[in-house]
Amino acid sequence: MELALYQVDSFTDKLFSGNPACVVILEEWLPDEILLKITQENAVAETAFFLPQDDGFHLRWFTPETEMDLCGHATLAAAFVLKKCKDYPSDKIIFYTQSGTLVVRIEEDLFWLDFPSRLPLPATLPWQIEEALNIKPLEVFKSRDYVLIYENEETIKNIRVDQQLFDRLNLDPGGVIVTAKGEEYDFVSRFFTPQASILEDPVTGSAHCSLIPYWAGQLNKEEMVAQQLSERKGTLLCKNAAERVLIGGQARLYAKGVLLLP
Repeated sequence: MELALYQVDSFTDKLFSGNPACVVILEEWLPDEILLKITQENAVAETAFFLPQDDGFHLRWFTPETEMDLCGHATLAAAFVLKKCKDYPSDKIIFYTQSGTLVVRIEEDLFWLDFPSRLPLPATLPWQIEEALNIKPLEVFKSRDYVLIYENEETIKNIRVDQQLFDRLNLDPGGVIVTAKGEEYDFVSRFFTPQASILEDPVTGSAHCSLIPYWAGQLNKEEMVAQQLSERKGTLLCKNAAERVLIGGQARLYAKGVLLLP
């Protein structure tokens, strides 16, 4: 069996930055254990698998460890492959997913993801997170992910995580967001996943389902620009839209090839 494979850098306008995702186009669903093995072989944070369904595509996301309920950068990558590599005729792409129907709208090089809003609520910081972090947060919130609020951008850059301690926490499928008001950007963040082969995710679209409504309230702004401060960095255009959030970004194709499966 031969399957088309693409690797895309998402939430960036240049290669070797943003968040790399692999995209595999299927003709029928393979067993989950095969999808997981493909993802492990790809050795990136997420692999997106999709096939046609009705007027859109059925989309699923896998990390090397598990299937995810929502993934922003791999959704952007899948839409990029359809539009830029497969010449999909419409500027509106519909994906059917575990998180409901997700629409991606395309404006030339810009891809807008229409995702559910996940306003985080005040929470208590688990001891596993507290002991693993070198700097304690000012405030703690939670939606799918823990959202930790810090004083400024410099603090976010200086956060270190003791992975051995951090991995005692089980948040499947969530993670821990650290965030602060930005200097050049409206807000900045980083994202860490316990018990994962990749501790720090380079750019996390799904985290902004919580960051956008939180910072919209804090900054009294419905439109913002955010940066994720990983080593690779990524830029996200953000719009708060009641029960939805719109996340805009660019992408670049790094590689394409063929998977040769028995």
